[in-house]
Amino acid sequence: MKQLFIKVCGMRDAENIRSVVALDVDCLGFVFFTRSPRFVSETSENIETISNCCKNKAGVFVNESLDNILYKAMLFRLQFIQLHGNESPEICNELRQNGYFIIKSFSVASLKDFHHTEKYRYVCDYFLFDTKCTSYGGSGNRFDWSLLMAYQDTTPFVLSGGLSPDCVNDIKRLQHPQFAGIDLNSGFEVSPAMKDAGLLKNFINEIKK
Repeated sequence: MKQLFIKVCGMRDAENIRSVVALDVDCLGFVFFTRSPRFVSETSENIETISNCCKNKAGVFVNESLDNILYKAMLFRLQFIQLHGNESPEICNELRQNGYFIIKSFSVASLKDFHHTEKYRYVCDYFLFDTKCTSYGGSGNRFDWSLLMAYQDTTPFVLSGGLSPDCVNDIKRLQHPQFAGIDLNSGFEVSPAMKDAGLLKNFINEIKK
């Protein structure tokens, strides 16, 4: 199995961040969507903790203005911008031209949902496939991964939606040329924005065996 890009999303607590930074992860995600229970505010403690984090950092945004995204990206020293709203390909391209890696999220419930990726083909570094739900952000549930076989584009994708310690073998069995990574969140939490570092460590060790 090729080496997967492993992202742990929805971080906020300083001590918890330090615990997860010590693990074999590639990127930490921070949510800047005010309606999320994992929302990160602009306190001096948050800015200092996140901006000085030694891992790659992704900021998660939903229908924010370009100026606000760029401001937060500079303030928190982000490397990745993850977009979960109705952002246009033009916005993605502009952010990419500013030097950020772009992850664009798509909600998946049926084969036709992969058609939405086509116009983003050349302006994103990764697509993120999550389970379709009524609100922005994840539902904590898995979609039918067999649908992924219908995805034939060349942009690598990160898998999200209901990933938990029980998914290890399913992830290892997933064969797709563009399967590039996993996004871990609520399935490894003791409460919103508080991750179980031990659970993550064991899971990551199993994935990387």
